Amino acid sequence: MEFKKLLQTRRSVRRFSDQSVPRTLIAEIIAEALTAPSSRNVRSTRFLVVDDRPTIERMAAMRDYGSAFMAKAPVAIVVMGDASATDLWVDNCAISATLLQLACVDAGLASCWVHVAGRPRRKDEPQGEQAEEYLRTLLPIPAECRVECIIACGYSDFTPAPLPPHDDSQSIVWHTA
Repeated sequence: MEFKKLLQTRRSVRRFSDQSVPRTLIAEIIAEALTAPSSRNVRSTRFLVVDDRPTIERMAAMRDYGSAFMAKAPVAIVVMGDASATDLWVDNCAISATLLQLACVDAGLASCWVHVAGRPRRKDEPQGEQAEEYLRTLLPIPAECRVECIIACGYSDFTPAPLPPHDDSQSIVWHTA
């Protein structure tokens, strides 16, 4: 797909069909995401793929806001960073997760980023149990890794509306000498 079309097509989708996603397709999009640039080429991003519906449903309970929709996703890709390799693991994960989402679009899949890092399980208890701590009770997350986000993905059960027009002129500052 042409890059500009890819950018126009990418939308956060929180509704998925029941159609399963072939593991070969998931492996392809992860291979593409692993080409992401990383600080000092340390390649600290790791992916944990979950395609077991009961486990995904339990993962969706990691927060009481913003993650429930994951329960209907056929695949949840946990994006982790090896914190022992670099202090810039968050940045590396964010770049990789973005490429992962673009690779999903190119493969005909829909996706949505679910934030994990620094998020509490309960919105009214910000100092309580964290979403990442909860995920560690469910998944084989390596001790040296931290979780940045989960990319929920699958085939959409609808066609999202195109992005609305937006005046981005206030987002750009030009400095010329």
